[in-house]
Amino acid sequence: MLYVGNITIGTPSQEFQVIFDTGSSELWVPPLFCPNSACFTHIRFRHYKSFTYWPTQKTFSITYGPGLMKEVLAYDTVQIGDLVSTDQPFGLSVAECGFAHVPFDGVLGLNYPNIYFSGGIPIFDNLKNQGAISEPGALNWIPLTQAGDWHINMDRISMKRQVIACSGGCEALVDTGTSPILGPTRLVNNIQKLIGATPQGSDHYVSCFVVNILSSIIFTINGINYPVPAQAYILKVRGEP
Repeated sequence: MLYVGNITIGTPSQEFQVIFDTGSSELWVPPLFCPNSACFTHIRFRHYKSFTYWPTQKTFSITYGPGLMKEVLAYDTVQIGDLVSTDQPFGLSVAECGFAHVPFDGVLGLNYPNIYFSGGIPIFDNLKNQGAISEPGALNWIPLTQAGDWHINMDRISMKRQVIACSGGCEALVDTGTSPILGPTRLVNNIQKLIGATPQGSDHYVSCFVVNILSSIIFTINGINYPVPAQAYILKVRGEP
């Protein structure tokens, strides 16, 4: 599962699909002048068409799970829905490793400014500083255990009203840029047994026919239950019944 949405950069605007990633802070897209073949598979920013574009000579690197990115820092107007951030710092990739076949053009980081490798201001911090957004009220607010990443305390993980992991509480990291739910091997293997999964190599499998009857796994955070149905925690393998 990926959280992908549309943003625009430049004046006049150019549209890109980006993944909203709580595990990083940078915003970047590939530019037209990127020489890397991975850039050719995505929409590229045409800097010369934007009259609000402001280039710099500053470069920086970011390491993700798929690979390493090399960026050059620039500034321009960025819009997300009705929210407009002027003079927004963002990266233009000049080298991409591991991003050739991803279903998005770039990344929009939602993490803290202190891990912003370019030294700029993340877009939502910039929007708040510019008075474009305020704290919404219709959300479940969860205290962080530390600033710098989205570390939280989780109360427990349960299934069929029985605690199956995180008994007594544990620390968790919320990362929208990571698709799987990860955890200690012993606890994950216990959950695999409870849902009847069969190990094959490093993976576990269940029949697709049981997905609709398996119970939800409930993550309790700050006293609130967040049920995850089997259709969300089981990935269908192509060609399998």
